[in-house]
Amino acid sequence: MDNVWIAEAFGFGAIIFNLVGYRSNNMRRYLYLSGGAMLCLSTHYFLLGAMAAGIGCGLAAIRNAVTLAVRGTWVLVLFISLNIGFFIYEWVILEHGYIILLAYTSAFIFTAGSIMFTDIAVMRRWFIFAESIGVVYALAVGSIFGSVFNTVNLCSIAFKMWQQRKIQHP
Repeated sequence: MDNVWIAEAFGFGAIIFNLVGYRSNNMRRYLYLSGGAMLCLSTHYFLLGAMAAGIGCGLAAIRNAVTLAVRGTWVLVLFISLNIGFFIYEWVILEHGYIILLAYTSAFIFTAGSIMFTDIAVMRRWFIFAESIGVVYALAVGSIFGSVFNTVNLCSIAFKMWQQRKIQHP
C-alpha cells in the first residue's frame, strides 16, 4: 500500500513538470521539462508494476536528454530499436498481455515526434494522439495520476493549440 502512495506522488510530480513543459514555446525548454516528467512517470509506473510504461517513460527521459545535444536518423533508429527490443522482451520472454501494445504504441509516437519534429505545433498534433492512447493504458493498469497526467496533458496541448490558432487567426 505504501508503494501506491509513493507511486502516485511521483505521478503528481510528473503532472507539474508537464503542465509547465507543454505550455512552453521553446523546444529545448520543453525537452528539459518533459524529461523531468518522464523520470517521475517512469518511477510511478515501475512502482505500480506497469513495466511497459516504466520502460517507455524511462527511455523517453534519456531520449529527451540525447536530443538536446544531437538529432538525426541514428538517434531515431536507436530509440525505436530500444523500444522494439523491450517490447519483444516483454511480449515473448515475460509473456505480458496485449495491454503493452498501448504503452509501446504511445512510446513510438512520442519517440518519433520528439526526434523528428522541430515544429512544436506539428509535435503537439501527434502528441494528442499519443496522450489519448496513454489515458487508455493508464486506466487499464489502475494508475490514478497516470490517467490524470495524460488527461491534463491532453487539455494543456489543446489549450495551447487554441491559443496559437487565436494568435495566428485573430
